[in-house]
Amino acid sequence: MKKLHYITVFYCPSLEGERYRIVASPRISIQRVVAFSAILGLVLSLILSISGISSAKVTGQCSNCHTMHNSQGGSEMATYGGTSGENPCLTRGDCVGCHAYNRTGSLKVVDIGGSKIPQVWHNAGTDLAAGNFKYADGAGYGKGHNVIDFFGANSDSVLDGPPGPVKQFEHGELIVNDSNLTCAGDNGCHGHRFYGKPTLGSGIPALKGAHHGNVDGKCDTADSVANSYRFLLGVRGLENTTDKWQNINASSHNEYYGTTTPPALGCGGGEEKHCHGAGGVRPPNDSISGFCGTCHGNFHGLTGGSGEGTSDGIGIGGSTSSPFKRHPTDLLIKNNGEYAFGNRTYNPQAPVGRTSVPDSVIPGATANDVVTCLSCHAAHASNLPDMLKWDYDDMVAGGGSNTTGCFTCHTEKDT
Repeated sequence: MKKLHYITVFYCPSLEGERYRIVASPRISIQRVVAFSAILGLVLSLILSISGISSAKVTGQCSNCHTMHNSQGGSEMATYGGTSGENPCLTRGDCVGCHAYNRTGSLKVVDIGGSKIPQVWHNAGTDLAAGNFKYADGAGYGKGHNVIDFFGANSDSVLDGPPGPVKQFEHGELIVNDSNLTCAGDNGCHGHRFYGKPTLGSGIPALKGAHHGNVDGKCDTADSVANSYRFLLGVRGLENTTDKWQNINASSHNEYYGTTTPPALGCGGGEEKHCHGAGGVRPPNDSISGFCGTCHGNFHGLTGGSGEGTSDGIGIGGSTSSPFKRHPTDLLIKNNGEYAFGNRTYNPQAPVGRTSVPDSVIPGATANDVVTCLSCHAAHASNLPDMLKWDYDDMVAGGGSNTTGCFTCHTEKDT
């Protein structure tokens, strides 16, 4: 009887990712094992190359990011960004230490042993898509989010809490304010926010595991921090993989997800939408504007939800039709008149959202474009008041040809 030889493939999930291990019968030649491994590798690479499947888990030596005892040769190792002391998850820096590695440096993306890290505070000539926190320093407190990680508590001399907060159960400055706003965690933007009891707190613990499980490119599931757009839990979108973390031009930019109707915020049930879901606080509609609305709800939602109120005119208005009380977001840009997509171009200075997350960058305007908060404002900070991406004083109706800022959408009001 002819003996059967076999090759066994073990599927081995691990913290670093999914692995396959091949074990061969002792009678199998090494040439066959190598050939089978090559075929298996080719099949797996084809599977992973299918549109929409992308992974950009953190790469490089473990010591690029982690230190086991914060000690080597008598010196501290957790010193990234000029910080010192031990950090959760054995990291060599906290959020600021890694993502503001050299604030006076000219690099907006630093490379530490092959691990590329976007910088949210730097001195490069151009900024990443979210802006640059350096503009909010000192007298520039009105130009960015005043996170205590950079600026300490009570750095804003005008506002104590987020403008336009949800008017329900004291969701305004008593919950998130300029004494506790952080980069990540309970009172931040990235990672888990108010997740479970006890919560994960702020900083690195709220992001635990996300860097190792990061999904790059198309983030259309958004049911975990790792597979959400920019680690913003519950936000869908397409991350730029050509010029990472940047909006360069019409062919190289992020794609933001938007909807055609903003929610009426509240906890009353029915048509009202609330922000508490699986994993913690998250946008009720998966959009980037909905995410902003978890703090700035009155600037985003429809008037009428119990979280908005009806007596003081808060919200954008009671319907999705003009006239509006506040500039709307998560609404389809009308495909007629000056707003028709044939009259518009894609401008990375005033990026629009899309009603579905595309597989790749769409270089032009479409009939399914949506205005978002990021169409006008920077997420972190800008060099202009109110975190705007263009100078509002330069927006002059009838002032002559102008295709920037407001006139990116209002294409006939410049002349």
